Amino acid sequence: MNVINNRSEILFLYEIENANPNGDPLNENRPRFDTEDNKILVSDVRLKRTIRDYWFEYKGFNGSNEKDIFVRETNYEMDGKNYVASGKQRAELFKESKDKVLETCIDVRVFGGILPIKGDTFTFTGPAQFQMGKSLHETDIMTEQGTGAFASGEKRAQATFRTEYKVPYALIGFNGIINEKAGQYTQMTEEDKRLLIEGIWNGTKNLISRSKFGQTPLLLLVIDYKEPFYIGGLRQRLKLNSTKNDLQIRSLEDYELDISNVKTVLKEHADKIENISVQVDPRLKVVDNGSLVNLKNSLVNEL
Repeated sequence: MNVINNRSEILFLYEIENANPNGDPLNENRPRFDTEDNKILVSDVRLKRTIRDYWFEYKGFNGSNEKDIFVRETNYEMDGKNYVASGKQRAELFKESKDKVLETCIDVRVFGGILPIKGDTFTFTGPAQFQMGKSLHETDIMTEQGTGAFASGEKRAQATFRTEYKVPYALIGFNGIINEKAGQYTQMTEEDKRLLIEGIWNGTKNLISRSKFGQTPLLLLVIDYKEPFYIGGLRQRLKLNSTKNDLQIRSLEDYELDISNVKTVLKEHADKIENISVQVDPRLKVVDNGSLVNLKNSLVNEL
């Protein structure tokens, strides 16, 4: 088993247009929003769910062939009724063995989890952790009114009304870390890491639901370090340059991404970096050369 040995740092950017990136169920499912700086927030839980869904739907982690997702909704029947299984009931499916869970469930190896097993609880800190995602610019929330297809009850002449909340446009960034020390305990492998990176990009792209359609991955930067070190705060080092006011931004055509501070800090710590990998949407424009297509070669050569 090829368990991860290197610490890695992740910077992920994606855009969303006319959709809800992460609704808050305690606030009418409005997009999560920082009212101090008028920026959209997206929880790490939302991103992890996106990745889990991709693994389940597209990579076969669905309970077959000894591959599964631990944190997913399963049901059981009792007295002719269907119920949602608890975490303890999920653990029972793996014979209440933490080793069996780690062997079978990629999400526990990567994200960690709490396993209620045999009267005890095992807590695994996940090697892959993400900071709360945040938009790189100010935006606002639109309110959309509509009508439903059905009435709220019998003998009603009018269908129900609905209210939806959306973001007109946002460029959202995530910082992430893969901690090789925690990976030793959960037995996260290099293949798990590859599937994590794949899930971030393709999971976001394949999240085609009514509230999420309009999400597109734009940049995924992964830095592998030679030692237990990471730079931190890569998202905070990015800037947007635009001739428009933040609230007027509606597409990639309205801004350029300034990555100069990121490149500077990477150069400062070049002796600690083993490898850099980049995935990029070629439509994304940057200040220095107008395109990120050659960003990887640029960074590697300069480092």
